[in-house]
Amino acid sequence: MSKVSIIIPTYNRSHLVGRAIQSILNQTFQDFEIIVVDDGSTDNTEDVVKRLGNGSIKYIKQKENKGRSSARNSGIKAAKGEFIAFQDSDDEWLPEKLGKQINAFKNAPPEIGIVYTGFWRIESNKKTYAPSIKVAKKEGDIYSSLLKENFIGIPVTLIKKECFEKAGLFDEKLPALEDWELWIRISKYYQFKYIAEPLAISYCQPDSISINKGTLIAAYKLILKKHFEEVKKDKRVLAKYYFHIGHLVCSNKEIRQGRSYLMKAMKTYPLNIEFSIAAFTSLFGQNSYVKITKCYRYFRR
Repeated sequence: MSKVSIIIPTYNRSHLVGRAIQSILNQTFQDFEIIVVDDGSTDNTEDVVKRLGNGSIKYIKQKENKGRSSARNSGIKAAKGEFIAFQDSDDEWLPEKLGKQINAFKNAPPEIGIVYTGFWRIESNKKTYAPSIKVAKKEGDIYSSLLKENFIGIPVTLIKKECFEKAGLFDEKLPALEDWELWIRISKYYQFKYIAEPLAISYCQPDSISINKGTLIAAYKLILKKHFEEVKKDKRVLAKYYFHIGHLVCSNKEIRQGRSYLMKAMKTYPLNIEFSIAAFTSLFGQNSYVKITKCYRYFRR
């Protein structure tokens, strides 16, 4: 039985999944099983996986495309390891990633459920480090921090399998941000350990779900609904949710609906000047809103 089960959900990424698998095979820590869950691909993903794995990779083919959460959940159910790790088909790990996480668990108290690392995010040839230095509390009891925002990338986590038994699997109703919502649930029961160095590279692809405004809006609304009783205890956090939804909706050419959320943000926490500026700017229409907010954020940086 392998120590770690590594799950790779993939859909029509035969041109990329090989790089992800090779970065796992290059790990200094080798006590793992690889489970590739093909979410209904119509390309030659299966051929790529079988050629690289030479029969050692467990390949699961879902008959139809059900989404990343469904694929990951299928992988979790098939996993035999004590720990679960996830690799996205378009990302890669650095060689010492898994070994350093296992060593961190060896020296960690039993309440630690997840060990995660920093990573490089590459988008349009721009390289940035995550999580941001603006995140004040990155380890220990970070439930309150995670309610505010997500700063943990799914390819950099190593998770005790028991966490899923306690907190549940990925919510398959979420069209995006499903990893963030899972971290929120897990952080109710377990603490997190952070390794402050980049041990993975995340590439933002043009067809990435995470940059689709429509799916992000739906995901934010559902997460707020699921965790509203906790979020509403801090007006600043609740207002931030309203602001993010409002900004996304305004940017998605639904200015009136977006303005209603921006107004909610301003009324919920009027001390934040950014909420007021955004609500006022939305009065000038969608095109003006996009231009003004881009300028505001540029000069703010």
